[in-house]
Formats: sequence, C-alpha cells, structure tokens
Amino acid sequence: KSTENSRMILALTALGKDVTNVDGHNLLSGLTDMAYVRKQGINGPIWALIAFDSGNYPVPAGGDVTRQALIQVILDAQLSDGGWALSGSTSDPDMTGMALQALAPYYNTDADVKNAVDVALIALSEMQQADGSFSSIDGTHIESIAQVVTALAALGIDAEADPRFIKNSHSALDALCAFYVEDGGFRHTLDGKLDGMATEQGYYALTAYFRMLDGKTALYDMTDVIDMGGD
Repeated sequence: KSTENSRMILALTALGKDVTNVDGHNLLSGLTDMAYVRKQGINGPIWALIAFDSGNYPVPAGGDVTRQALIQVILDAQLSDGGWALSGSTSDPDMTGMALQALAPYYNTDADVKNAVDVALIALSEMQQADGSFSSIDGTHIESIAQVVTALAALGIDAEADPRFIKNSHSALDALCAFYVEDGGFRHTLDGKLDGMATEQGYYALTAYFRMLDGKTALYDMTDVIDMGGD
C-alpha cells in the first residue's frame, strides 16, 4: 500500500533521517505512480501529499505524480455534501479531516483549494454533535475527533474557541479530552478502556493543537527542522 511508504516517510522525517537513501532506496520514488497511489482510494493521494510536504521533498521525476496532480485528485473526490469519504456518497469526519490536513498548506495560495476547504469546514461544523464530538460509520470515537482537531490546527483554527466548532458550550477539544483515561492515555469509545490507537491519535491531536497555539509549523510540517526544497 502506498500509505505504508507515506507513513515511513513521515516517521523517518520526524527522526531526521534521509528518506531518499534507505539502504539505497528512495522512499519518495514509491509514490510517483498515480495509479498505485490511488489504488487505496482517496486515502493514498492524501497521505502521499502530506508525506511530500512533510520535508518539502521534491517529487521524483519519471512518474505521473506531481503535487498539483495530487491536489486535483483530492479536490475531485470532494462529495456534494462538502466533505470526503473513503467510499459512498456521505461525508465522513475522519476522511474530511485528513483531506483538510493535506490541503491546508495550499489554502492561502490556491483559490480552488480555499473554496473546497471553506465548504468542507461548513460540512464539518454541521457534522458536529451536541456534545462537541464527531461520529463516523461505526459510531462516536476519539479518532474522528482527533482528525478534525488536527485539521483545524493545520488551518490555524482554534478547536477550543472557534464558534463553528462549539455546540451547546462543548468544543471539539472538550470532546477529545472526554476520552482521556486517568493516569495517561485515551480510550476509543467513551465507555471503553485504554487503547493504543486512541492514545496515539489523541496525543498527536493535542500536539497539533498546542503547536498551532505556539505559532509553530503544523503537525506533519517538519520543514522547521528539515527542508529538501521541493516544488
């Protein structure tokens, strides 16, 4: 899966490693075939774009993938109700949040991206539930909230204070923290137990939020420590 390349690029970039030479392999080259990247649906292009932008990496020549091509694929997948989904015609907060994370770096420079993001933010606000949370196909869980909070942070939107994301005095950040497990970690559902994926996403959403408050680069924008001069 192309997202395995994308995840590895993000992890190695975070560690300050050279993703263009992993035992002689350029991991970026694994993301240059659009048919392969799109094989997973919209998930592939979203994370490929995030991976390229994480270190401002140049897209290797020889394939049909460019940043603009990835952006266009994501824009073309936007549903009529304003968001994105892995499948079907009804937007999902998880995929909408991920799409916004990928598009966020282009919000101020690309009019089509700005329009798509503005529409998606309206859709996300409408998806938010009375307690500030977000529900996906399998119910209400922290991962949906985490993707939204991370997306808002990437766009410079305060998930604790923006009125679009406060329902009945409950903010998106309030909803995220409701899943906290005393002594550390997060649960997948409100009635669940400590969960590994929930903890990972809960903490990186909080990291994204506090980086936004501190005026630092977005969660996956590691150009503050590495910049390969992509185009």
